[in-house]
Amino acid sequence: MEPKLQQLLDDVRRAQGRVVALTGAGVSAESGIPTFRGREGFWVVGSRNYMPQEMATHEMFARAPEEVWRWYLHRFGVCRDARPNAGHAALVALERALGERFTLVTQNIDGLHRRAGSERVLCIHGDAAYVRCADGCGTGLLDLPLFPQRGKDDPLTDADRARLACPSCGGWLRPHVLWFDEYYDEVNYRMESALRAAAEAELLLVVGTSGATNLPMQIGRLAFERQAALVDVNPEVNPFAELASRSSRGFFARGSACERLPAIVAALGA
Repeated sequence: MEPKLQQLLDDVRRAQGRVVALTGAGVSAESGIPTFRGREGFWVVGSRNYMPQEMATHEMFARAPEEVWRWYLHRFGVCRDARPNAGHAALVALERALGERFTLVTQNIDGLHRRAGSERVLCIHGDAAYVRCADGCGTGLLDLPLFPQRGKDDPLTDADRARLACPSCGGWLRPHVLWFDEYYDEVNYRMESALRAAAEAELLLVVGTSGATNLPMQIGRLAFERQAALVDVNPEVNPFAELASRSSRGFFARGSACERLPAIVAALGA
């Protein structure tokens, strides 16, 4: 490990403060889950190719709920078949070592952190394991119904539509995920809890996110402005790496989660 990083982590460990880990798609990519904005995100409806930013919207769901669900059910099947990796396991070990001093904030909806054993998790973009009424009738969160593995071209069947009907009002259920034309909130996406955790952190450990969405960057800027320690783990330079390079207590640990996290969490006492 680089001497500067080792010294930074030693200082954090001695301080016995709170640690917030902020994770993005790079963690799950090593489990075989394609990044959301990659070519695997394209979807064909009729003769037109749609981008994820078009499919994953409330507007598209209101216009074509079956197409949106067909897209999500294929993606959710990929998530279901994936397995946690060494990066997920390292964060579980860190949580168990730090207890209440640890919070995991994730942009990932795939549930791999939870399946690896993480418990103190704030899913700021939602969780693919759950659905809720698209009309907001008050049903609350429900488990995603079980579906067989689906191909990208499989249409919804009558049985699929029945599974995706709200048990209270009969309307469509929707994925419990944050769409591109929606806003963060506390009830569904734990926005206030995530910002509060960042405001109390001695260390913000960022892993595998490109900083393309608003709340993660708010968390990063909050840590930077408070002069909290800031470590960014990513194979590529990104906005968090730039913040870390500008911070007197920052470090850009170039590499993947599986490559870098085990040593980092060990230095923090896990």
